[in-house]
Amino acid sequence: MTEARTSLKRTLIGKVVSDKRTKTVTVLVERRVKHELYGKIVAKSSKYHAHDEKGEFHTGDVIEITESRPISKTKNWVATRLVEKAAAV
Repeated sequence: MTEARTSLKRTLIGKVVSDKRTKTVTVLVERRVKHELYGKIVAKSSKYHAHDEKGEFHTGDVIEITESRPISKTKNWVATRLVEKAAAV
């Protein structure tokens, strides 16, 4: 088989809310879902710890994270690419 294969790993896009730990960033992923009973669109969010080997992502950056093997107790995502750099203050 020489044809290209699509990855079975999940990818998410979110905003870095913390880069204080070594080689780890905390990413906030927001999604919009319809409320089961009332039908209103509500924003739901989840935080993920992602592995950042080189420490290249900082607070405010929008990045893509990919599912991986467990790296630590809470870390099983890897920061893969920068989508949007944080705006300079």
